[in-house]
Amino acid sequence: METHGPLGTLWAGLGMGAYYAALIWINSLLGVFLTPLFIIPLTWLQDAAKAKQAAR
Repeated sequence: METHGPLGTLWAGLGMGAYYAALIWINSLLGVFLTPLFIIPLTWLQDAAKAKQAAR
């Protein structure tokens, strides 16, 4: 079994920590920027449905 000692363990831990931090960051950004792309057209559809209902 090959080992790289405590420095290798720390280096791998630092790499994995950076990976997961980047993963959380990109998922947060996706939520912030993609949510309006779905909500804004939904409000347009709701307004159209409300206008159609008020016209009756």
